[in-house]
Amino acid sequence: MKRQNSNQAHTERSAPMRLAGWLSISILVLIADQVTKLWFDSHLFPGQRINVLPFFDFTLMFNPGAAFSFLADQPGWQRWFFSGLGICASIFILWLMGRPHNSRRFMLALSLILGGAIGNVIDRILYGQVIDFLLFYWQTWYYPAFNLADSAITGGAILLIVDELLSLRGQRARS
Repeated sequence: MKRQNSNQAHTERSAPMRLAGWLSISILVLIADQVTKLWFDSHLFPGQRINVLPFFDFTLMFNPGAAFSFLADQPGWQRWFFSGLGICASIFILWLMGRPHNSRRFMLALSLILGGAIGNVIDRILYGQVIDFLLFYWQTWYYPAFNLADSAITGGAILLIVDELLSLRGQRARS
């Protein structure tokens, strides 16, 4: 009984340390995102492209909308709508991260999404639009330009799906 209480106390004390580790990943994503956006914004002019590979360019583009320029043609309300949405999502993610018994894969996914979401919220609040600089294409087909924050959000979303599928698979195996 005494050993169980000791383990529980150790777990409770180390939980904030584990959370700090996951938050440090979010901070690294945020810093990398902001540094790269600032670099491309100061070294390229809008629309300029630097060919890196036959299917990939660095470019400088601005997106006042959401993914795939959704609502980009609106008069400006979307700036605050998407900023508020990103802030609410970040608060919810922080709440999820603070809950006990989350898997490492789940926590990594949330860390990536949190860092990316805050990175894009910063752009929206400071500039009214998100800075994009990664452009993939093939012949006449172009994928919309994106940034490191978008990549982290996408990677995190994929990890969430994988985590849920593996969790469901494990539940089926146990039943």
